[in-house]
Amino acid sequence: MEFNLADLFENIADAVPEREAVHCAGQTLTYRQLDRRANRLAHHFAAAGIGAGDHVGCHLTNGPEYLETLLALLKIRAVPINVNFRYVRDELRYLYDNADLVGLVYDTEFTDRVAGVVPDVPKLRHLLAVGTGDTAPGTQRYEEALAAQPDDRGGLPERSADDRLIIYTGGTTGLPKGVVWRHVDLLFGGMSAGVAGLTKPEDAGPRAAAAEPLVMFAAPPLMHGTSVLASFISFLGGSKVCLVRKYSGETAIRLIEEQGCQTMMIVGDAMAMPLIEALDAHPRPLPTLKIIASAGALLTRQVRDRLCAHLPELFIVDSFGSTETGHSGAGVDESRSFTVNETTTVLDDSLRPVAPGSGVVGQVARRGHIALGYYRDSAKTARTFVEAGGVRWALTGDQATVDADGKVCFLGRGSICINSGGEKIHPEEVEAALKSHPSITDAVVAGIPDPRWGQKVAAVLQLDPAADEVSREDLEAHLAPLIARYKLPRLTCVVPRIERSPAGKPDYRWATETLVRATQDG
Repeated sequence: MEFNLADLFENIADAVPEREAVHCAGQTLTYRQLDRRANRLAHHFAAAGIGAGDHVGCHLTNGPEYLETLLALLKIRAVPINVNFRYVRDELRYLYDNADLVGLVYDTEFTDRVAGVVPDVPKLRHLLAVGTGDTAPGTQRYEEALAAQPDDRGGLPERSADDRLIIYTGGTTGLPKGVVWRHVDLLFGGMSAGVAGLTKPEDAGPRAAAAEPLVMFAAPPLMHGTSVLASFISFLGGSKVCLVRKYSGETAIRLIEEQGCQTMMIVGDAMAMPLIEALDAHPRPLPTLKIIASAGALLTRQVRDRLCAHLPELFIVDSFGSTETGHSGAGVDESRSFTVNETTTVLDDSLRPVAPGSGVVGQVARRGHIALGYYRDSAKTARTFVEAGGVRWALTGDQATVDADGKVCFLGRGSICINSGGEKIHPEEVEAALKSHPSITDAVVAGIPDPRWGQKVAAVLQLDPAADEVSREDLEAHLAPLIARYKLPRLTCVVPRIERSPAGKPDYRWATETLVRATQDG
């Protein structure tokens, strides 16, 4: 047995077979049931000629089937590929081809998109559909495939800590890219909180059996790496993962009340606000919910305050990290300062650690258990994964300073940093200030071309439905004590609803295009 995700899960399933492992949409599976269904699917894939190193896409919404597919592929040493279910035809064609998919498991609600792309992806030869809707040509039904196979582990291969898992990330400005991880690195880098104290893989089962099981609500889509990692951390504790197929404030509250969820994983304000709005409409206590953790986007002060106004005993934590580095640190207030782990630091332009309290802006980096690189992109791998002083570092792209006490003060993602007349402006800071205005429910800030300054700050705003139009004078008066004048948006554009990823991350490409069109129309 090795530090392999499938090995560890099986060891845990054997140790706590009757514990509940996953719940979604009224369906609950124990660890034994989840393992056996994953075994059936693993045998199906093997019979279809899919095996070690083959890439299979998970084009699915949240549900037990996603986790079953993931586990089944890991059991046969194949490589799961997450697919953004909001992608349209051209985006899917790029991802299916770039990821070298030979198989695909998809929800039937996406049949039209899948059918339109498959003929253009010659390597894609095996299709499996979840659901009762129409299917693309050549597709087999998921439940029929499982029913035809045994539920034991007989014939499944031995595995390695070096087996791979690829997480595709859309980023904020470019095409999707696949981040390649070894299982052992993903465990000790991406899931460090879940493997604390685990020194031998065979101890995973007894360790889970000795732990008090928790109930964790993974709110983001499983196609977002955050939810997959959170789910595996839950499995490592022998705990239960709760999911919703379509996220809303009311569905979240119903699930928390029904299942007694104690922790909830979200991505930033965009996922916190529906919960707040549902509590605003129908205030009620959620006595079991003790912790909300945000990963992938920071919670702003006003959102934290509104959550705590409804749930005063709630502990809120921001988790800091990236798809390339895994978990790097955490913060428990709105200061944007994080206590980072011992393998994370801030490097200057010469790849030397920034001195605490110096005020030097550098780039957050992590060493140790980090990703191998980007799939089919050696140039980007060389830019992101660098060696300095005999140490291999992953550069996150996040810019930061180091306080005198060693805390890392996060400034923002360098790739979306705005350069206006030589001044560096981080969109996240301006967005947080804008969203503190009582009439603004959401905001995304981007830099657009300016003949004098190179770029100027511009913002897409979503207003509270009950709010009047926000004048420029009112907005500037509100922002004046919060951010320097050179950071003020020179152009604003109000839209009915701001576009975000399914997990709630800002879509900066969409924002830039929207703002450029606004300047042209104006």
